[in-house]
Amino acid sequence: MDEDAINANIKLFFHGLKACKKQNNLDINLEACNFVAMKTSILKNARLVNEGQITECDVLIRGQRIEKIAPNITAEGEVFDLQGKYLLPGIIDDQVHFREPGLTHKGTIYSESRAAVAGGVTSFIEQPNTKPAALTTALLEEKFSIAAKSSLANYSFNLGASNDNLEELLRADYSTFSGIKIFMGSSTGNMLVDDLRVLERIFSEVPHLLITHCEDEATIRTNMAIYEARYGDAIPASAHPLIRSEEACYLSSSSAVALAKKHESRLHVYHISTAKECLLFSNDLPLEKKKITAEACIHHLWFSDEDYAEKGMFIKWNPAVKTAADREGIWQAVLDNRIDVIATDHAPHTREEKNNPYASAPSGGPLVQHAAQAMYDQVISGRLSIETMVQKMCHNPATLFRIKERGFAREGYYADFCVLDTEAAYSVSEENILSQCKWSPFEGHTFGSSISGTWVNGEQVWNGKRIFDKSVTKRLEFLTL
Repeated sequence: MDEDAINANIKLFFHGLKACKKQNNLDINLEACNFVAMKTSILKNARLVNEGQITECDVLIRGQRIEKIAPNITAEGEVFDLQGKYLLPGIIDDQVHFREPGLTHKGTIYSESRAAVAGGVTSFIEQPNTKPAALTTALLEEKFSIAAKSSLANYSFNLGASNDNLEELLRADYSTFSGIKIFMGSSTGNMLVDDLRVLERIFSEVPHLLITHCEDEATIRTNMAIYEARYGDAIPASAHPLIRSEEACYLSSSSAVALAKKHESRLHVYHISTAKECLLFSNDLPLEKKKITAEACIHHLWFSDEDYAEKGMFIKWNPAVKTAADREGIWQAVLDNRIDVIATDHAPHTREEKNNPYASAPSGGPLVQHAAQAMYDQVISGRLSIETMVQKMCHNPATLFRIKERGFAREGYYADFCVLDTEAAYSVSEENILSQCKWSPFEGHTFGSSISGTWVNGEQVWNGKRIFDKSVTKRLEFLTL
């Protein structure tokens, strides 16, 4: 009998005991019985990176949670010898597009969560621009139902804003989902919020975390008309950062920040792409006290406009990858804490779609499987420390979104972990890409590390070679003030 069957039988057994106790007043210590039934694992000889420190220790996992962090733990249970590898709290990706429902030819919650756990990402927040767009709580709950059945990582979803769903936003239960996503630039379906009266009401009346995609639509349309007149159907990929320009980004981001300051809203600005925008954010408060925060994405920290010649539409994102000077400005803001979170904006499309001419090639690309390795390459280069990497990818998303009992390696917290092997290089190829689209902007690159293990809620779901399809994931829970 396999492990899942054994665990299922144990659960049935104790369920029966509880029923007997209720009916017959049996004197059974059910808490002790359940304690015995919990699976126990020990992660030995880890270099735990957590809360600004690297500690050589063992980690005892009992059931779904961390029971003890200490040197030389001895206990009955399954032992995993990490042999000095880095052990990180599970990565929380605060911006992904997993394409389900409605766009499942690109990816599904199942397929993309497989890629996520292979990259050490144990929790994700997915965006509302699916088909249909998640503009009501009923549609949002349908996505939660899909994830409950198929996701291999813990999950939450943002509720989308539009020009005409304000009443839906106002009556939502904010304790049940991560935030409200506002596209202040073009998006899939009816999700562009360009009515200034609606924006004023959202920022002044909705007490939940507001999350923005900031690009000024009028500026983009004007620029697009210029390049269409110049190139017709043959607009080069290198024009993308000129069409979706610095001006378009700054106009929108500065407007969002001004609205948030005016109404004292909680605002999180996704995927900052210009150095100029970084000036809008401050580092004068600890994260838990900030009301206005920002995110940088892997592609804006890695690529520049010099890469369009080789990568073409495969690095076409919105907002666009811009200049090397913009990349440097974003890095500086990450390092001095004006930018709080590093995420992916994972957004798969098929190869066939990306091979279209500029106007019809969709923006976005798959990144969730390789985010940790990409950032560890920056650790190798001396750009940042591994402690800062963990702060921006694990701790800060949990703090910013007020996620309960995740993002840190603490006794009593859920046992979400990523094992980073810095002695094993990893070359990206179509054969080892787990995203359904089977391509990556990193194809052909060799990273200086690999992800050799991922634990979600106390269960190993990735061992560096294969995925274990286990139904152990949970809907993220959020603290309310």
